[in-house]
Amino acid sequence: MPKFDGIVKPKTKRAKRFLEGRAPKLTEDVKTAMIMKGGNSSLTVTQALKDIYALKKPNAVLFKKKNITRPFEDSTSLVSAPEGPPPPINPLLILNPTVLSYANPRSLDQEFFSKKSDCSLFLFGSHSKKRPNNLIFGRLFDFHVLDMIELGIEKYISLSDIKSSKCPEGTKPMLVFAGDAFDTDNEYRRLKSLFIDFFRGPAVSAVRLAGLEHVLHFTALEGKIYMRSYRSLLKKSGCRTPRIELEEIGPSFDLVLRRTHLASDDLFKFSHRRPKALKVRKKKNISRDAFGTKFGRVHMQKQDLSKLQTRKMKGLRKRRGAAVAEDKDVQVPKVAKVEG
Repeated sequence: MPKFDGIVKPKTKRAKRFLEGRAPKLTEDVKTAMIMKGGNSSLTVTQALKDIYALKKPNAVLFKKKNITRPFEDSTSLVSAPEGPPPPINPLLILNPTVLSYANPRSLDQEFFSKKSDCSLFLFGSHSKKRPNNLIFGRLFDFHVLDMIELGIEKYISLSDIKSSKCPEGTKPMLVFAGDAFDTDNEYRRLKSLFIDFFRGPAVSAVRLAGLEHVLHFTALEGKIYMRSYRSLLKKSGCRTPRIELEEIGPSFDLVLRRTHLASDDLFKFSHRRPKALKVRKKKNISRDAFGTKFGRVHMQKQDLSKLQTRKMKGLRKRRGAAVAEDKDVQVPKVAKVEG
């Protein structure tokens, strides 16, 4: 596929279909995550990546080979420009050069793998003496790293260690966040947003009650994040509404927040912009109350009620005899004669 002025021109129909699939859309596809491990990884990290991959399937790609990279150390040039000619940037993003402070595109393998596998989320696992059992959750915007949050595993129970029936693959989970830190602290707010992006699954228009069987619970308490996975059981309650019970199915994590690399507020706001075609236009003269009832206002001209055609009924018609009697009862005004 040759390039002309930075635009890729496909030569075959297969290449054309491939580029159409990667092209921007009004409604984007489900976010896919790439899960990889670094050069040094422990058995705990390897098993944790496999369990998270099992929760994320089928919208995930698991890299089995080791990747010699360090996301935080390799992205040191966040503001300074790299040597040589600058990398190509989407012209739609050129708003303010001080706002778009991306990492060096040449130094991040995550951006390269993101373009190859068309993934906008990544999970990187590593292990070292300084940071044991390390997990890095991140997301990309326009194939550039937007947010990265590093978490350390302090306690871990795998899926296989908990002997219970599991949820089917591809089940859309219900996400529950508990703790004031998710609403007050800026880093925890971004972590909550990142977890929602990572585990939310596809967008659906309707949900059946039996399909609500997987629950992911995140608790922020005393500087730690507790992640638990449950399966909801519908029990008999003697009435129409069933009784809900939660059964832990794993995996279970006790995490601690370590390093963070967060995008600026302007860039974070820009990444959440929606196309104009998707914005709901406000319809005139239509309103809703607190209960969702729709009300419409109709504007009409003033109506002349004298010309209003009413329904004619036989009982309201005047008879001939009554009409003659009325004519006799009417007194004719007398006219005075004037002699001339």
